[in-house]
Amino acid sequence: MIQKAYIISALILISGCSLIPERQIDIVSKPIQIDIMQPDLPRAVQLTAPKWYVVSEARIANLCKKVEDKRPKTCELSERENPEWPEGYTYLDRFLDEMKEQNNGDIVFVATSVGDYKVMAEDMQELKRYIKQLGEVVVYYRNVTMPDGEKGMGVAIEKKD
Repeated sequence: MIQKAYIISALILISGCSLIPERQIDIVSKPIQIDIMQPDLPRAVQLTAPKWYVVSEARIANLCKKVEDKRPKTCELSERENPEWPEGYTYLDRFLDEMKEQNNGDIVFVATSVGDYKVMAEDMQELKRYIKQLGEVVVYYRNVTMPDGEKGMGVAIEKKD
């Protein structure tokens, strides 16, 4: 009985899978939808417009106040719209006075106020941040979609002398 079991086992081993009929395998190619994780987009750029000053040495017209009963071509300094302005007061004088008032007596002679210059510097940093973050998004997509695992190149900010 044991010999019969050995003979049956040996026959199964020798015949292998030849007793099972072959099946036809169909090969079909279909495109696969690849889900690419969407990175967070950078937050929107928020810029503030600086205020620019036009400064010249042209005289400021200090017009007379409108008086209904008389219309003189000339008037006293006290009858003018800005009696505190001396005779011959220029736009440059007014600009210098305003800058002294804003800057505790110091004159910083630029074409914009110090506060507006700060706004421009902050805007420049905001633009650099936005460009850098957009570059990171581009590199991400390039890395995900490049063949053979190649690495994508990003945006670099270069400072030229």
